[in-house]
Amino acid sequence: MGKLALAAKITHVPSMYLSELDGPRKGTRQDAIDGHVEIGRRCRELGVDNIVVFDTHWLVNANYHINCAPRWEGVYTSNELPHFISNMAYGFDGNPELGRLMARVANENGVETLAHDATTLAPEYGTLVPMRYMNADRHFKVVSVSALCTSHYLDDSARLGWALRRAIEDHYDGTVAILASGSLSHRFAQNGLAPEFAFKVWSPFLEMLDHEVMQMWTAGNQWPAFCEMLPEYAAKGHGEGFMHDTAMLLGALGWSAYDGQAEIVTPYFGASGTGQLNAVFPVTPQNGQAIPPARASAANGYTSIATRL
Repeated sequence: MGKLALAAKITHVPSMYLSELDGPRKGTRQDAIDGHVEIGRRCRELGVDNIVVFDTHWLVNANYHINCAPRWEGVYTSNELPHFISNMAYGFDGNPELGRLMARVANENGVETLAHDATTLAPEYGTLVPMRYMNADRHFKVVSVSALCTSHYLDDSARLGWALRRAIEDHYDGTVAILASGSLSHRFAQNGLAPEFAFKVWSPFLEMLDHEVMQMWTAGNQWPAFCEMLPEYAAKGHGEGFMHDTAMLLGALGWSAYDGQAEIVTPYFGASGTGQLNAVFPVTPQNGQAIPPARASAANGYTSIATRL
């Protein structure tokens, strides 16, 4: 029926918006913006009509949540970094049908998920920033999924990603892209040092760790090892949103049975101490047998990141 046509891990650094504005930071994130534009172009080329964003700025403390309101219009200022994103206008359409369908299939597969269509809940900037550059013409309908999950198991996030793909391919009539919107390492520069680390990663250890992960992703044959190390990478690498977006992405792609080679669209860069990139993951046939079982024990490596920190 439906098709998952594109999958990507993307940056959403607020300095991308700052890069548009006159001042000392103008143009400094053009490479990241260009990467978003390129991913949007590929989506159009593949016939994508809906984009699902795993948003690591949407914090939730219980269940998984899907924001699938019919449309969003507004002006956004970041409560986290109001000196970076201030009064940014946004507007795009949602897809209540797809959001409700994804929630239903997730629940049928044991992952408690709620869809919100009749809601005043606005998207967070993990969704707003990429849609600014990929979807300025409102070509795509957008669904946002909570991925800053404070009390959740990474294996459940992988199962959620698997279930969302099943909803798309088995029950939906449309072509979808999924975006894991979050960084690699995410250790912000200590207060007072932010200007010094505007274009740097916080430590050589974190930068080396990120580069090792990118090598694993582009090699295409180390997914079992990466899935096994993900909880520890998320903890020791200060993963954004505890890297639930990455677990969702890999769950949709087949988890440890995935065999694609990631393509780096925007090369790795430092931003306020964090490690960032844009990367596209080829969509290959999914092997559901590789998805970890629900409520896996801590002993098998898929424990809750929240309990490990």
